[in-house]
Amino acid sequence: MSLTLSLHTSPEVPVEADVISPDRLNNLNESALSALPVFHGNVQAKIGDFFKVQGQYNGEIRVEGDLSKVKHIGAGMTSGRLIVNGDVGAHLGAGMQGGKIIVDGNVADWAASEMTGGRIIIKGNAGHMLGSSIRGSATGITGGEIIVHGNARNEAGQAMRNGLIVIGGNSEDLTGVNMLSGTIIVLGKMGIRTGAGMKRGTILSMHDADLLSTFTYACTYHPTYLRLYLTYIKKLGFQIDDAKLSGNYERWAGDSIELNRGEILLYRN
Repeated sequence: MSLTLSLHTSPEVPVEADVISPDRLNNLNESALSALPVFHGNVQAKIGDFFKVQGQYNGEIRVEGDLSKVKHIGAGMTSGRLIVNGDVGAHLGAGMQGGKIIVDGNVADWAASEMTGGRIIIKGNAGHMLGSSIRGSATGITGGEIIVHGNARNEAGQAMRNGLIVIGGNSEDLTGVNMLSGTIIVLGKMGIRTGAGMKRGTILSMHDADLLSTFTYACTYHPTYLRLYLTYIKKLGFQIDDAKLSGNYERWAGDSIELNRGEILLYRN
């Protein structure tokens, strides 16, 4: 039996629950798990004050309920599988190094901030700062995969250095701002100021985009490597038709206020 944490009391203010992670819950019985500390606002509490704990960790944790006020779930995890059934609060998977998180719902801001490895699958929408750096830090995610089936808000992939972000719906403003490297694929539309300040990396969209004047049209061509990316994400459940697998893309180089070695690719066939 896998370990299940079911929310029985909704918190009045956000709960800091970085203990809900495979690394922290391994080899503990139900009583010990229920006694683990969390912070309800600035007051220390216990997991058992909010969650009914059943089972024992066997490589998988299930967390159930409206978790929109529960923060830092899966933070720093290095292995295992964490399944969230419901909406979840900020900083999901922050600093994640390995393992897999699946969210059957929406996630709040700062999901996967400064992630270095592993995979996060979000079946709903993501908030602001998806896969970004924390404020005051120069580098966002440096590895891993973030897969969002819905939409993402502002600054997705801010300062990312490596890794893959896939957004099945639309992304809002400043997608890939200050991007250092890595790949962002947006199957829907993007907001304004895409790639502002990017140094390297690739941002792909299947729609037109309102690009900054510091990006320069380079050519229209078929990037062979894109077929590999798109075939891969098609296997993850995204709708990718054959025309996009073999079609042409406009390449825009930028940002010229930086190294001018980044690229934005826009589908054209």
